Amino acid sequence: MIPLLDRRLLFVTGKGGVGKTTVAAALALFASEHGRRTLVCESDARGDIAAYFETGPTGFSARELLPDLWAMSMNTEASLREYLRLSLRIPVIGRIGPLAKAFDFVATAAPGVREVLIVGKFCYEVRERHYDLVVVDASATGHIVGQLSAPQTINELVKVGLIRSQTGWMLDILSDPARTGLVAVTTPEEMPVNETMELAARVKEETTVELASVVVNRVLPELFGRTEEEIFEQLCHKELTAELGRLAGGEARTVLEAARLAVTLRRTRAGHLERLRSGIDAKVPMLYLPFLFTRFHGLRTIRQVARSLGEELGF
Repeated sequence: MIPLLDRRLLFVTGKGGVGKTTVAAALALFASEHGRRTLVCESDARGDIAAYFETGPTGFSARELLPDLWAMSMNTEASLREYLRLSLRIPVIGRIGPLAKAFDFVATAAPGVREVLIVGKFCYEVRERHYDLVVVDASATGHIVGQLSAPQTINELVKVGLIRSQTGWMLDILSDPARTGLVAVTTPEEMPVNETMELAARVKEETTVELASVVVNRVLPELFGRTEEEIFEQLCHKELTAELGRLAGGEARTVLEAARLAVTLRRTRAGHLERLRSGIDAKVPMLYLPFLFTRFHGLRTIRQVARSLGEELGF
């Protein structure tokens, strides 16, 4: 497998709630801190990237947030405007309301049109070499395959002409594992693991994009080794628990039960991790991020995740 940060375009996806945006932001931050001009793109313009970097709202025009780190948010109308100007040489002044409505009509009727406009923007930034790395906070697992396969779908529908040539160069970028990769974010739980394994199979069958890595987020630490666990089990006997409470001057049973719950969760999640590893191509690297016991998702959290990613990547 090609090292993750040696690529030029990375799509980051995952089931809702697994930390997809956190990982995308951390990956972009880590790359920028290691000398790579990096653009992080928000595909749905919800504003999460701006919140994570504790900055004002981002727009379609890239804005520098930190040294070597720029951010932008996808806007379909703005992307259409840029496409008309750059590809068709059509000057567009003011809003393109009627044209946008016509585009919406075509996009609803023809599969892949809207997705091509979105993916095309990211591929364009790679083709023009404006940045060393483009990190996309992409659609969730349920929609990413349709997004990545859109240029291929259009290419099969349209055999000649300008549209085919446009999707042709996009496919060249998306199909090149030296330039493009998909990062799937998951957590060690049943549903996210199931979705990730299903995604890996669909990406291989339905797209030309390579699964570059699986990032497992919120991995719990191992509390006890085998010898320590034997001691822990002994401490859980009623008589010893009572004696511990007397010596500590408080209730020891609650603390021990909490520790037992943590151990049980760790074991259960370890089982899901084993299932995930066996269900994913052995060549695909898996990166593990620790569970961060924090409620906030600001720049401090992103830096913590970036450091953990760096350790997993061997930096």
